[in-house]
Amino acid sequence: MSAQDAGQDGAPDTVGELVCSARRCRAEPAWGVLWNNPRLHTPQRRKVWLACDEHREHLSEYLRVRDFLRDVVPVAHLVRAEP
Repeated sequence: MSAQDAGQDGAPDTVGELVCSARRCRAEPAWGVLWNNPRLHTPQRRKVWLACDEHREHLSEYLRVRDFLRDVVPVAHLVRAEP
């Protein structure tokens, strides 16, 4: 992504662009970190954080210690919802 592609705050201008969910990371994600909060979500529901290789373990561990982590899959295996 070039500087022309980003808005003033550095966020992507295109809705479809995928970036890592780690704070201040703008890297392309390689992993989908699937999770849910059992106190808020049904057992089948999966929320998704995207992770680059560098942040995969950090994001997974954050969710693991809270017992929210359900799975980690390659981003190519995720089904993308239409906006």
